Amino acid sequence: MKQIGTRFWTKVGTRFMPFADAATPELPLGRLLRLSLFQVSVGLAVVLLVGTLNRVMIVELGVPAWLVAVMISLPLVFAPFRALVGFRSDTHKSVLGWRRVPYIWMGTLLQFGGLAIMPFALIVLSGDSNGPPVFGHVGAALAFLLVGAGLHTTQTVGLALATDLAPPESHPKVVALLCMMLLLGMVGGALTYGALLAHFTEIKLIQVVQGTALATMVLNVVALWKQEARDPARTARDRIEPTFQQAWQAFSQQPYSRRRLVALGMGTIAFSMQDILLEPYGGQVLHLQVGTTTILSALLAFGGLTGFGLAARLLGRGADAYRLAGFGAASGLAAFSFVIFAAPLASVALFAIGTALIGFSAGLFAHCTLTAAMGTARDGQIGLALGVWGAVQASAAGTAVAAGGLIRDGVAALASTGVLGQAMDNPATGYSVVYHIEIALLFATLIAIGPLVRRTWQPGFGLGGLSSQSLSLPR
Repeated sequence: MKQIGTRFWTKVGTRFMPFADAATPELPLGRLLRLSLFQVSVGLAVVLLVGTLNRVMIVELGVPAWLVAVMISLPLVFAPFRALVGFRSDTHKSVLGWRRVPYIWMGTLLQFGGLAIMPFALIVLSGDSNGPPVFGHVGAALAFLLVGAGLHTTQTVGLALATDLAPPESHPKVVALLCMMLLLGMVGGALTYGALLAHFTEIKLIQVVQGTALATMVLNVVALWKQEARDPARTARDRIEPTFQQAWQAFSQQPYSRRRLVALGMGTIAFSMQDILLEPYGGQVLHLQVGTTTILSALLAFGGLTGFGLAARLLGRGADAYRLAGFGAASGLAAFSFVIFAAPLASVALFAIGTALIGFSAGLFAHCTLTAAMGTARDGQIGLALGVWGAVQASAAGTAVAAGGLIRDGVAALASTGVLGQAMDNPATGYSVVYHIEIALLFATLIAIGPLVRRTWQPGFGLGGLSSQSLSLPR
């Protein structure tokens, strides 16, 4: 009876647990879930920096908004180096026989160090101490840089390790699971931080940030435990490895390599410019309450999970990654159109549908481009390929968020002075311009993706190439 019950619950768990079918004999579900914990630590760090500390520094600590923006953007300085980190993890030489583990461990230490010194630097920065403010500036900058370097290193090499361990046919489902864990880390972190800091004190802030540092260390150690097998022959010091320049030349000589990066960059910018604008748009234009606009984050997350799930299912059955990425970009056109028309129609329902569809489209696009990066990586270049993907994706997302805010504020200022005409003098103008720019970028993304789609599916490219017929699966 015990064995029957065990088999029953195993079957039920695999059937109904999201992405549980990503498990394989080489990478069982328990081991895969444990490995994915590094994504949870990255999600905690991201939401702490971009969400919690963003508000706390400006409101509770009284730090100037421009200085907060500079501090939060500092982690992006390390994003372009993800390609180098990935390459180094491909060619690491060590008598211990590990390639990925040393870099994930180093990333963990960097995250831990940055989070450990961050709260004290912020207190000095706020002026609530006897120390010179310049010490707070330097300390906060160092803390944000360390956390940024750590999370970029951990995520890049962690994805490479997951690719090493999982067989190629399970990569789409593994990517979906890893994306889901990142999202869960961010959502769980946001809820936890919000509850712990509901009654703010500086002591609570120190405890929350240092608790995150400890959680990062614990999660990553558990994730790494007995994951990568030691192979001294693979990391021997006398082993001949290409230089970074040679590896980059080989990577860039692959067919359509630059086009893939251009499509990834434009698509990421198109989906990311609205990241900090959706909730203010709902409040300022549609007059939604704070509690209602908070639900938008849940809708966005639900849409993203749906996109991850659909991508994993279709890619696992043989669908073309770039065709699905194009479908994500095309559905994004409808999503932003819904959001734009929600203002003149004063329709909260249309805004909610558009928000969920943005999450779905962005999730589908990100999943498919990451899976494609895994699939096109040559032997010995997995870390480099994923590092390049991460560098372009992170840099484009950071640039897009900053550009979205600047464009919205600039257009709103012009509209309020009457330069754009009386008809444009309304709160929705700045937001609408950003959303229209995103639609234009999605069209450009479709153009860039066109030649990347497998020609065996359907000749030519256009919106007709993204029809339901093109998404049919091989029988």
